Order: sequence, then structure tokens, then C-alpha cells
Amino acid sequence: MNLRLRIKEVMASELMLEVGVDEIADDSPLFGPSGIGLDSVDALQLVVAIEKHFKLKIGDQARAREILQSVDTIAKAIEEAGLA
Repeated sequence: MNLRLRIKEVMASELMLEVGVDEIADDSPLFGPSGIGLDSVDALQLVVAIEKHFKLKIGDQARAREILQSVDTIAKAIEEAGLA
């Protein structure tokens, strides 16, 4: 299965999103008004979900901010860590 699709499915199930998997663009911002509208609580849940499903440990807040920008940036971090 496509990594980006898996990430979207994990996000949809773990965060109980009101948008469908097919409505999340790979490069859509995840936070803020121009994105899918995640908040800080969602960010914490997403970090835990990424670690649980993809074994990617996100050590600090600065790194989380970098990785959690979009589905593309999450996928890139997973691929770079050799976990894809």
C-alpha cells in the first residue's frame, strides 16, 4: 500500500477526522485555517499514532513542527528513517 495513503488512513482513524482520506491532499497543510484544521491536541495524538504505526520517534517539538506540516513531510521523515 502507498505510504501516503497509509498515513492518511492512520490520521483519519486515530484523530477521528471529519474529512475523508480522499479529501486530504499530500501537500495540504495539516494545521491552520488553510489546512485540514488540526490543533495542538491533534498534534500530540498524531505524534503517538506515527510512532505506533510507523515506528518513527519524534523527539522534540521543533522536529515535530518540521515533520507534521503535511502528509508529504510525514512520509519523507518515515522514508528518511528507513521505516517505509
